[in-house]
Amino acid sequence: MLLVVLSRTLDLARKRLATLFASGWGYMLLLVLLNVAISSALMPAEGFTTGSYMMEPIVEGTETAEREAALRLLAVIANLLAGFSIGVAYLRRILLGAREFPLAFGARNLRVAWKLVILGLLGVLILLLLVMLGGVLVPLLGPIGVFALIAAPFVALMLVQRLSLVLPAAALDDDMTLKESWALTRGIGWALAVAALAVTLLAGIGVWIWSLVLMLLGALISDMGALAQLYSALFPMGAMVIVTWLFANLHTTAYALARERYAEEVGLKTAELAEAEVRRRKATRETAARAVDAVRGLSDKRRR
Repeated sequence: MLLVVLSRTLDLARKRLATLFASGWGYMLLLVLLNVAISSALMPAEGFTTGSYMMEPIVEGTETAEREAALRLLAVIANLLAGFSIGVAYLRRILLGAREFPLAFGARNLRVAWKLVILGLLGVLILLLLVMLGGVLVPLLGPIGVFALIAAPFVALMLVQRLSLVLPAAALDDDMTLKESWALTRGIGWALAVAALAVTLLAGIGVWIWSLVLMLLGALISDMGALAQLYSALFPMGAMVIVTWLFANLHTTAYALARERYAEEVGLKTAELAEAEVRRRKATRETAARAVDAVRGLSDKRRR
């Protein structure tokens, strides 16, 4: 199932790259303009040492440190808002064929943002609990406890991925709950978690390549005023688009595995959908069997 999720995600990303720009060009342009404005406000007379305001270190204790931090925070929030808005438009174009206003933003986007915040908070909470548990196990179980501590981030990622179908669902006005997402991803949670790790790695490589390209360009335009500001603004915009593009395809593929009516748009085959369903049913049976065994064990203890 891991190979199915990864192959379909990457295949969809390759085939629908033009769709990403067709559905998200308005927000991409807005990101460039916003980042150029912030870059021009932060650019020192000698220019940025790192090429982009987003990578420039903030010098603590200076008169402008607080202003720079505030503008940097504004840029992060704006890039995130624009990023998931691109993802919403992209997903709706793929699965629904929707052709909406390039800068459409409303209750749908706010629902996606809210659920993204909830997933983020849940992920942090789960990770903290697992790290605390691992910390308790280390002195008791030694190497096993260390392994549990190391595995905590991956387990937290898997659990969050099982809940993450609410994001594409919200983009499609599907009132899917966290409970439903958990049930629909039963049996494929580990595949989604490993796929998310692989996509994160690919996104990191993509952002690194993008930064190298900009560094090469920056060597040519570092003393060219407005062009240098444009170069500074392109790094955060491009990084957000790359991350959005890859994760939107992952969530689209995962959602299509759960909602089979969208399978054709993603390119999923009948056999692949059947495999996902078999895994869900097997996981459901195993969960039920564990519950029955637990009840029987409790009954046996009471009889004794």
